[in-house]
Amino acid sequence: MTTNEHSHPTSGLNPEHTPRMPSWAELAPDVYKAMVRLDAASRRGLDPVIGELVKIRASQLNHCAFCLDMHTKDALAAGESVERIIQLSAWEESQHFYTPKEIAAIELTEAVTVLTDGFVPDEVWEKASKHFDETELAHLIAAITTINAWNRFAVTTRMAPGHYTPGDIKH
Repeated sequence: MTTNEHSHPTSGLNPEHTPRMPSWAELAPDVYKAMVRLDAASRRGLDPVIGELVKIRASQLNHCAFCLDMHTKDALAAGESVERIIQLSAWEESQHFYTPKEIAAIELTEAVTVLTDGFVPDEVWEKASKHFDETELAHLIAAITTINAWNRFAVTTRMAPGHYTPGDIKH
């Protein structure tokens, strides 16, 4: 059996959850605008393909359905393959889909997002610093930190996924 967006029944699905507030961005516009500026600044020094992989992987780890919806759609619209997006949650077993530089970015994303040990392990940092110059690395850290902040806004306010179309939000 194959599935696509046209073969899914609309009846019988669970109802969409209600967001906890109408729009945190409208309620705290200065905070939202600052986040948009931070997001734009972090992207200026980063390969856009790596930027989307970072956003998707952090959003997977943070269980942010809204951001997963947005960034997988953005990545697909920018030409990313479905296969690489699907494999990202199991990247350790499917490293052959990614470049060594992308793997270093994914590993750093996981270390910064989870902070299980209370710090980013030296080996993760060393690997990232071998693949990124200091300026790129600074932008990568900013991008990881920014998507984690976006994830927390979306998860906390229960922003509903499924309504985003690439180009809807201009940053």
